[in-house]
Amino acid sequence: MHKRIERIEVFAFERSRSASYLGNLGDGEFALGSHHIVRRFNGTVYPRMDRSVVLRVTDSDGATGWGETYGLVAPGIVAALIEDLLGPYLMMLEPARPDHIWDKLYELQRVRGYWGGYLADTLAALDIALWDLYARSRGESLQASLGATGAGTVPAYVSGLPESTRAARLELAQSWQARGFELVKIPVSHTDNGDVRGEFDSLRAGLGDGQKIAVDVHWTRTAEEAIALGQEIAPYNPWFIEAPVAAEDIAAQIKVQRGITCPLALGEEWRTTWDYIPRREAAQIVQPEMGHTGITQFMRIAEMARVADATVIPHATIGLGIFANASFRAALAVGAEAHEFQHTIYPANATLLEGAATCKNGLFNVPDTPGHGVTPNADGMAHLKTLLTI
Repeated sequence: MHKRIERIEVFAFERSRSASYLGNLGDGEFALGSHHIVRRFNGTVYPRMDRSVVLRVTDSDGATGWGETYGLVAPGIVAALIEDLLGPYLMMLEPARPDHIWDKLYELQRVRGYWGGYLADTLAALDIALWDLYARSRGESLQASLGATGAGTVPAYVSGLPESTRAARLELAQSWQARGFELVKIPVSHTDNGDVRGEFDSLRAGLGDGQKIAVDVHWTRTAEEAIALGQEIAPYNPWFIEAPVAAEDIAAQIKVQRGITCPLALGEEWRTTWDYIPRREAAQIVQPEMGHTGITQFMRIAEMARVADATVIPHATIGLGIFANASFRAALAVGAEAHEFQHTIYPANATLLEGAATCKNGLFNVPDTPGHGVTPNADGMAHLKTLLTI
């Protein structure tokens, strides 16, 4: 067992990219400073670059573990929480399994009313780093520490077809299909004026009946509109409908689930099992996002999903790629049906990591290397700016 944590370093990861996620500015959209775009179709902020918060913990033996969380907005918040509260307390704690440490750190703010948001994101980064350190100290892979053994594969679904015309989107989908990718998800933002049925018609005709096709609605519909959408695309046998209504509206989520015939997928914004529990009736597919949940809550949500006969298909935002690789290993451990493949981001940033999992022939190839398997290489370190060292 590793000794106490003696050092925590927090970094901001930033890397420019040729095009913003979901494309460049459209009609009615605008830049918010140098880092963000506000999207018209759902009113949400998106980064103009790849951006996250990365941290490294070092124990008294000199062993290290790497973690990562969201940093799309205000990465300094994570550093401040570690400096003022979580870091000093973590350094006082006796060695323990990382899930036990997560509980202790979470309890610090429960009575203060802080149960999610940036607090939970910060816990996620620390949790990933501690699990990495824990597994490496035992000489085993993360999946082994979580109860699985050996290397393995997880089916990958192509996330998004970022082309400006329906014909070009179909051609892109066909190119992925030719490379062995038989799962795809489209966002409502890349359709012709929101015509999801037309998109399904094109893709089903061009890809055949064997291709699984899902749609991410990005929280843009009312319950009634989402049910109508489900009825419109039902003849095309959709794989699932994701995030159709406001993330906070549990009643609407349950109403949609009862009104559609395909599975309803929810969960990318969840941080803990407390987010999942009231939505168990609605979520036939759960989508834990490692950058929000960390490993401890990912596994706890997945276990609850198993008991509820729900399917686990993790969501995958990509920063540097540390929490993505942790997610692949956790997905392997829980037997996830598939895992999101952000093909416009992950392969490029995987070049900044030593040991990153590859994605080929429709599969993530997860090695049996120590911890979550990745550390920033020299190029990766060059994209890290130190925010805090304690």
